[in-house]
Amino acid sequence: MDLENQKRVKEFAEKYGPENVVVILGASEGEAAGLAAETVTNGDPTFAGPLTGVQLGLSVYHICEPEIKDEVDPSVYDEQISMMEMVLDVDDIVNEMTPIREDYCKYL
Repeated sequence: MDLENQKRVKEFAEKYGPENVVVILGASEGEAAGLAAETVTNGDPTFAGPLTGVQLGLSVYHICEPEIKDEVDPSVYDEQISMMEMVLDVDDIVNEMTPIREDYCKYL
């Protein structure tokens, strides 16, 4: 997650309260999604950005996870996400995201 996005996430959590913020990721591989998820929950593991040492505990999901997919209008999902989903390893993404949520998310 780049430094500007870290800054935005931190500002939203401060403005609206972390219990009212859900982060939806769209990374193309599990490892990248996991790194971004860890950043918004437990702090920036690279120690490079505004979330270094900041444990927001935010709820975080990937757009292709069933919990989020089920919440999106099917026609919108089909138009905007389905092509991407066909080339992603969704199981790998879910396997990366689930333990991070279990370990670090405070607001599920």
